Amino acid sequence: MSNRPGGANGRRSAPREGSGRNKAVAWTVGIIGSIVPIVVIVGVVAFLFTYMTVSVPKPGDIKQNQVATITYDNGATLATIVPPEGNRTDVALKDIPEGVQNAVIAAEDREFRTNSGFSVRGYARAVLGKLTGNDSAGGGSTITQQYVKNALVGDQVSYQRKFKELAVSTKMATSWSKDQIMEAYLNTIYFGRGAYGIAAASKAYFNKDVKDLTVPEAAVLASSIRSPSYYDPAVNHDAAVGRWHYVINGMVKIGAITQQQADTMEYPKVLNQSPTEVGVTQGPAGLIKSQVLSELSSLNISEQEVRTEGLKITTTIDPQVQRALVNNANGKLDGEPDNLRTAAVSIDPRTGAVRGYFGGNDGQGYDYAQAGLQTGSSFKVFALAAALEQGIPLSKVYSSAPYTTSTGQDIENSDGESCGSCNLAVALKMSLNTVYYRLMMDLDGQARAVADAAHQAGVAESFGDIAHTLTNADGNVEGGVVLGQYPSRVIDMASAYATFAASGIYRAPHFVQKVETSDGNVLYERTPDKGERRFPAKVADNLTAAMEPIAAYSRGHALDGGSRPSASKTGTTQLGDTGYNKDAWMVGYTPQLSTAVWVGTDNGAKLLNYSGSIIYGSGLPSDIWQSAMDDALQGQEIMQFPEPAEVGGQAGVPTTYQPTTTYAPSTTEQRTAPSPTQTQEQTQPALPSYIPPELTIAPGITIPLPGGGQQQQTTEQAPDDEQGNGVNNNAVPGGGAGTANDEGDGAGRSGNGVRTGTGAGGGG
Repeated sequence: MSNRPGGANGRRSAPREGSGRNKAVAWTVGIIGSIVPIVVIVGVVAFLFTYMTVSVPKPGDIKQNQVATITYDNGATLATIVPPEGNRTDVALKDIPEGVQNAVIAAEDREFRTNSGFSVRGYARAVLGKLTGNDSAGGGSTITQQYVKNALVGDQVSYQRKFKELAVSTKMATSWSKDQIMEAYLNTIYFGRGAYGIAAASKAYFNKDVKDLTVPEAAVLASSIRSPSYYDPAVNHDAAVGRWHYVINGMVKIGAITQQQADTMEYPKVLNQSPTEVGVTQGPAGLIKSQVLSELSSLNISEQEVRTEGLKITTTIDPQVQRALVNNANGKLDGEPDNLRTAAVSIDPRTGAVRGYFGGNDGQGYDYAQAGLQTGSSFKVFALAAALEQGIPLSKVYSSAPYTTSTGQDIENSDGESCGSCNLAVALKMSLNTVYYRLMMDLDGQARAVADAAHQAGVAESFGDIAHTLTNADGNVEGGVVLGQYPSRVIDMASAYATFAASGIYRAPHFVQKVETSDGNVLYERTPDKGERRFPAKVADNLTAAMEPIAAYSRGHALDGGSRPSASKTGTTQLGDTGYNKDAWMVGYTPQLSTAVWVGTDNGAKLLNYSGSIIYGSGLPSDIWQSAMDDALQGQEIMQFPEPAEVGGQAGVPTTYQPTTTYAPSTTEQRTAPSPTQTQEQTQPALPSYIPPELTIAPGITIPLPGGGQQQQTTEQAPDDEQGNGVNNNAVPGGGAGTANDEGDGAGRSGNGVRTGTGAGGGG
């Protein structure tokens, strides 16, 4: 026998077919067999390292975003602050029915009560489902893992993130109870329809409290967790019902319900609605919400606390006052031109609390109560406050004749209105520009004294991009300040007048009364504000006395049919040299409430009512003010103002005055005849009136003509106190045309809510 290779004939035998392939397979298997243990070892080491290094927070330490609720002062909901990921509200597990918990376990993790934070069998089942196309097999993540992913590690696709999720889940399973994990999970998971957490989901799908959910309803919510948009019955009803049956059958398998119970259950009626925009507060409440959020930051309530603590924020807004402002601001504009806009703010002088706030109807739009607007003659009260503070009494008499400034410009009253010479109280009631310009020039500090008094009262020192209000860019204050040349905000006018209502004590306006967390921890509670005395009581009280007749005098706008005392002042700003007006105001108060009302347009256009007539402060703004104040104070005590002490030897309004020459009153608007209860100066007999010859070359700028005038008999009556009534813009030193200088977005407003004007306007 030959021992040579190749057999007996000495030739090498041919290799058998496939032997090379088998070797390759063997090599591949060998390589894989050697790599897999290495991968497993590396994975185990990585897991153990991650497990040793990660920390697990204690139950309750993880703050999830949830809804904050803003309420009226009586606890009724005014608005909500919803985080970007939805309207979550935390609920204690004891308030979540067991059927809800079991439905979620049946849908997402049937071994939840026994697993160690992750499930090998769950992973295997998920893999098998992927391979076989069985969509009902479920995912591999446990409830613990889902919570960890949502609350702690995120959902980034990476091995590092998955190791961390497994490690934290495993560690959490040993340090948290199952009930604690379940509670956290149910308050965190997304159910669709913008609802994060079981409480929000219950409202979104069934409009009921979570504690009232039935087992079939619980199964609907549990069905949605896996794919909320797909399993929403309003979107995909058949798929939703199929998933619901999977959950019900799962509840039978885990022993939560019996098969007999399952057989009797029917798919419940679900609200047929699509997901809506989350967190948007519509209407006037949206603007209040913005002010509340701004104020919270000044109270050291952080954004994190707002997002995560489920805050209850109790505001100062009184629903009766708010309803009065909104209803009348809108109602009085019914039938009026569409371009008219209005804003109104009410403040309690005794506390500084904002009781009502209307900045417009678009909750996400422009807030007119925060806009910089020329105030017209409603600013004259600050000149009178400065005068009283300097010892000038209400009985001080000034001429109401035209006044020529040192620069040669003429200051006049509207349509030549005049009292001849009269005291400051009468001149305020008649809104005589020339008297108050002369008064300003007599003050120590002149124009700056008026600005200082306004700031003392509560007009903001700055807002928006105006670093220093009531001044020019060079720091100088023009004479037009007395006639409302500079922009102020509606909220500031309400606040400043509130200082006078409180006998000279200033209290900062505010919206927030109390802030509590969802578990009742009080983060902030406002204490009673003693306020800061800004004016002596006798100054404020004498000013109030001078303002008391004005509401009745201005076209019959007394409150409560004249039985409720009030103090007020109107104001109007002219639209350049057009003869029209662009801003109209009514600001006034009782001892309980100070309210400022503005009417204007988006772009400083001319103010015309439904009939095409010019709008003045004594018109629509006063209509809104009167009705809103009557409604807001309905049922409230009728309170009296304090009796003023003497200033300069005069206490309160002088009982008589002797006017000299009286110019013809305006006949542009019909005014109400004086009532028998009005003061003596309102019911003077016919007096001679002298109309000097003159040529008007522009509103408020006149050239005297030679020759005499004519006398005529007139009966003094409540004048049209706002016929543009003033410097007519160009007559103020440096005043300009009074046309709104509208910078910004094309709406006639700058980005920060400031609309400036170059002239005083000076309306009554």
